[in-house]
Amino acid sequence: MGHLQANGFKVEKKDTFGKQLTDVKSKYGVPSRLHSCHTAVIDGYVVEGHVPADLIQRMLKEKPPIIGLAVPGMPVGSPGMEGPKPEPYEVFTFDKQGRTTVYARR
Repeated sequence: MGHLQANGFKVEKKDTFGKQLTDVKSKYGVPSRLHSCHTAVIDGYVVEGHVPADLIQRMLKEKPPIIGLAVPGMPVGSPGMEGPKPEPYEVFTFDKQGRTTVYARR
């Protein structure tokens, strides 16, 4: 949340846990293999997990025909998950058919 706010996004937080959170992810079409700890909707796109703000901004500018972007899990080195030993991670797109592609590598 802080990463998005620091990059100019207005954030409205809604605490959702357990089955409710799973239901939110399902409602917005996030494939289960891409699930993470946070789900956001920004200008009609879904952002799942610790996606870097610059990639969200790129997606909003390019307007690709996808549902959204996801960083599955909580990789060390992703925004909000900084740590002494960052690990490489991938940012995926996902569409209505559940297809995924790599959008970026960090």
